[in-house]
Parts: sequence; C-alpha cells; structure tokens
Amino acid sequence: MTVTVPDHAPLRQAEEGCLAMADISGYTAYLAGSELDHAQDVLADLTETVVNALAPPMRLSKLEGDAAFVYAPGVQIDASMLLDTVEATYFAFRRRQDAIDRATSCECNACVLIPRLDLKFVAHHGRFVRQRVAGSEELSGSDVIVVHRLLKNTVAESLGHAAYAFYTDAMVAAMSVSPEVLGWQRHGEEVADIGPVQGWVADLHAAWAAERERRRVKISPEESRLTFAMDLPAARPVVWQYLTDPVLRPQWQAGTLRVDQKVADGRRGTGTTNHCVHGKAASLEEVLDWRPFDYYTIQTSIPAPMLAPVRMTMELAETPGGTRLTHYIVPGPGAGQSLLFRAIRGEFRRRMADGMSGLVELLAQTPSAAPATRSG
Repeated sequence: MTVTVPDHAPLRQAEEGCLAMADISGYTAYLAGSELDHAQDVLADLTETVVNALAPPMRLSKLEGDAAFVYAPGVQIDASMLLDTVEATYFAFRRRQDAIDRATSCECNACVLIPRLDLKFVAHHGRFVRQRVAGSEELSGSDVIVVHRLLKNTVAESLGHAAYAFYTDAMVAAMSVSPEVLGWQRHGEEVADIGPVQGWVADLHAAWAAERERRRVKISPEESRLTFAMDLPAARPVVWQYLTDPVLRPQWQAGTLRVDQKVADGRRGTGTTNHCVHGKAASLEEVLDWRPFDYYTIQTSIPAPMLAPVRMTMELAETPGGTRLTHYIVPGPGAGQSLLFRAIRGEFRRRMADGMSGLVELLAQTPSAAPATRSG
C-alpha cells in the first residue's frame, strides 16, 4: 500500500500495477449439470464471498461471469498483503462453500455438485490504461489481455487440481519474493498472440490444509487482563496493513521512529520479528499466530518504564462503518510479571489510545480501498 498513490489517476494515463483474475473453476460444468435457478443462487453467493474478500485491498474492475477482475496500482507490490489477500480469499471461499453444503438437505444437482467447485487465481504485473466506456470504467492494454488469456492454462493438469495461484515472473519481480523459498512450482504457458509467459504456481489446496492444521494462539476475552477496543474508519484489510507493515507503522504509532522487520520467506506471518525503535528504547515483537484479516497474536515487551513482556491478540471485526479493532492483552508468566503489568497497565493503555488516535486520523485521510502497493 502507498498513501502517495492517488485513489484514481486521470483516465487514459498509463499506470503500472497488479492485474489479477479470481475464477471459479468448474463453473460451466456446474451450470450444465444443475437446475439453473438454484445453481445461480449458489454461484452468486460464492462470487459475492470472493469479491468481498478481494476488495479492498484490491479494486474491482468488473465481474466477468465466473471471474472477478481486480487490480491494484503500484510499481512495487507488498508481497505479504497480496499473498495474504489471495489466501484469505481462497479460505473464505472454502469456508462458505462448506457452510452452504452443510446447511442444505436438498438433493438436487445444484446442491450435490457444490463440492466440485473450486477457485483459482492468475496475477500479472504490467501496464494498463483506465478509460470510460458506455459510462463504465474499463482497463485496457496488452497486459490486461495477458492476465485474461492466462485463465486458460495447463496448471491444473500439472498440479493435479484446480486450486492454485499462478504468479507471472513480472508479478514475482514486483513483489521481490523468492518463489523457491515459498515452495512454489515453476510453470510456463504459451499465450496466443503474446508468446511464452513464465511464472510460478502456489498450491492453494496445500495452503488450506496447512491453515486447518495450524495451532491457534489467541487470547480470549475471558483470559484478557487488559482489553482495549476502537472503531476505525476503514475496511479490515486496510487496517491490517497499517498495523503490520513496518513502513506504515511509524506514520501513526506514537513514539515509534522505525520498525526493523525480519521475515523468513519474504512475507509477514508466524515467526516474523519486529524490532521497534522508540528513541533510546526499543522493543522486540514476535508473531505467534497470523490469520489475515481476522487476528494476529504477538509476544512483545513494553518499554514503560522497564521492559515488561506481554502477549497480545489484535482482533479485527467488520462493522458498518469500517473495522472494530480489539486488543486482548495478558502479562508474561509468573507472579512478578503480573505485578509489573498491574503497575504499568495505565500507562500502557494511554500509549495505546494515543497510537490508535493517530491511526484513526491517518485512515480518515486515506481512501478506504487503498491498494496493497508501495510507490516506486
């Protein structure tokens, strides 16, 4: 994300950015083998789930039958936000698909065939022009053609299933990630009138299996020794990025001069460490659990007036006006840490209130659909 990129550049001005398609696999066969009215209801429900998960932080260009075409302007793309958004969208799709399947006792084909649907993504980085056509905004350019044509590919044949994200080499370069470290597979396609397009494939079935098996580390409201909540005027993915991006945090977090972040595989997540510099003092954070864009949990220390270890869960809940951010906090283990926490909790609450007030002010000046990009 970048706050320097305008929400909309002037029409017909060439821009660079991420161009992505989210496509429901098995759509045509599902419609052909199902009762049309019931099948359309199911597909509309799943499509709405996908779009709501993608935008924001992406911007919806248009719906194209079984696919959503989205984009995010930016020369450089925040890899963590894009990859988290893709995975969070797939997870939301699978959860909704399972919920619909469990909730129905109907034996019509439209219901019986729901588990056969899946979701795939194609993401490319390139140039495009936005123009007004018949009163609607359209994106055009050769890179727009590339991302659309890449939907017809051979990834499913080589991977063995249709749940994947195909990132072109241009997209990988814009994210500055190492595909081998992330465990992606090399893949290439021959695109009509374009030529060969090389890229990397992320297995979303594997990501979903890992998500379901991961141990949750979350402080409950009952366990919390200090709870602090505030309503923020932005969607959950936007709030998430301001909370977790080391470039954005010093813009709103009172007293934080910089955040030095270490990640294991090129993207933020469980195991990421943040070294937060507050003048002469500093604190170290370690991410213990990472569930975009629902919550994350960290182990950290409070430099006030001495380092006091605490564990915090930051939970994001959707509200009509944006997001309710709730902090659930417990002290480190031991009676001594509990006594120290009691002594500093008032000062800690004041600091949190100052930081959150700064975030409210910053978000109020930021477009709610701010892209997951950084300026070049």
